[in-house]
Amino acid sequence: MFTRRKFLRTTAATGLTLAAPHLAAPAIAQGARIRLGYVTPRTGPLAGFAESDDWNIKTFLASELGRDFEVVVKDSQSNPNRAAEVAKELILADEVNLMLAASTPENTNPVAGVCEGEGVPCITTVAPWQPWFIGQQGNPRDPASWQGFDYAFHYFWGMEDVIQVYTAMWDQLRTGKAVGGLFPNDADGNAWGDPRTGLQPGLAERGYALTNPGSFQNLSDDFSAQINAFKAANSDIITGVLIPPDFATFWAQMRQQGLRPKAVTVAKALLFPQSVETLGEAGHNLSSEVWWSPSHPFSSTLTGKSSAGLAADFTAETGRPWTQPIGFVHSLFEVAANVMGRIDDPSDGDAVAEAVAATDMTTVVGRIAWNGVGVPDFAARNVCKTPLTGGQWRRKEGGGYDLVIVENGAAPDIPTGGRMEPLA
Repeated sequence: MFTRRKFLRTTAATGLTLAAPHLAAPAIAQGARIRLGYVTPRTGPLAGFAESDDWNIKTFLASELGRDFEVVVKDSQSNPNRAAEVAKELILADEVNLMLAASTPENTNPVAGVCEGEGVPCITTVAPWQPWFIGQQGNPRDPASWQGFDYAFHYFWGMEDVIQVYTAMWDQLRTGKAVGGLFPNDADGNAWGDPRTGLQPGLAERGYALTNPGSFQNLSDDFSAQINAFKAANSDIITGVLIPPDFATFWAQMRQQGLRPKAVTVAKALLFPQSVETLGEAGHNLSSEVWWSPSHPFSSTLTGKSSAGLAADFTAETGRPWTQPIGFVHSLFEVAANVMGRIDDPSDGDAVAEAVAATDMTTVVGRIAWNGVGVPDFAARNVCKTPLTGGQWRRKEGGGYDLVIVENGAAPDIPTGGRMEPLA
């Protein structure tokens, strides 16, 4: 592929003064601000992940470290094809120096893929690392063929972490250890439901039997087949990775058809207070993984605020409850400011990529360092892991919900607020 980066290298090497029509002089030569591209699902079924975007970007640009930056935001519309299109626009038309993206593999993977092909440095988060790394390989089922990336870097937790957290939460209950799994036909669902690299092997090692009735399309309107399969298997635990509309549909049909599990621990759909509040009192004691909360003992390098302070500021300024993506979206801009503060020429994509790889800092979500700790060798250059805990939604007097951390075995510095409780 003849990329923008290769074009620049070729013209520099040959001494040509020609320039592609879409290329301009480097931003630094024009005295312009460093330009960050940010691809996010502002609309569509994944829009809950983007709720804090405007507030976080405003906070970043108002900080001392953010004063030399410009952020160009593009809406992926929760569509992978659209995510790739707008990433291309940010590179070719907006000429960004560094690309940022978050919020599920449907958003991060196409952006990272475009950036890798174009030779533009990219940092992504809020997607388990296996769907991100393996999902971008030409043959995800052939580990021997997997290759690392030169320009794409990612930080978040992995399937091994969520398995540890989920089973530790369920171990606090008396169950038959029969788990029903809900896995849609998308990047997340295919990764979580993969019989070799998904949840099943790890659950089996811990004594839990997974029933997987097969994948389904997002925005399904009938989950009877899955519910019947779970009944037949006496599943008293339900898990999976669903978009919020699908969980609402499943939850209503599950209750109508008489399935009464002791635990429902679902990724993606149960991350947001708004999603749980729509269920009314029935949302009490639903559970999910917790990757950031006001209880996390970290502070922002942009504002100096603690996690609790960051969450409180968001609520005070927006009138909305805190939500997990606040911390990770904020951290993207922390990392961007740190990286760009360590280079001389923001237009030198190779230098920016090397600066990303050399990052070692503590953000509001914890330490970010692409040093290979806890990551297999094949992904060590491109993946950094962050801590994970587990929590339950507890109904508050007067309405609304609190997300209470009930499992912190892998991250004991993040305090718990209670123990796992069965569903009523």
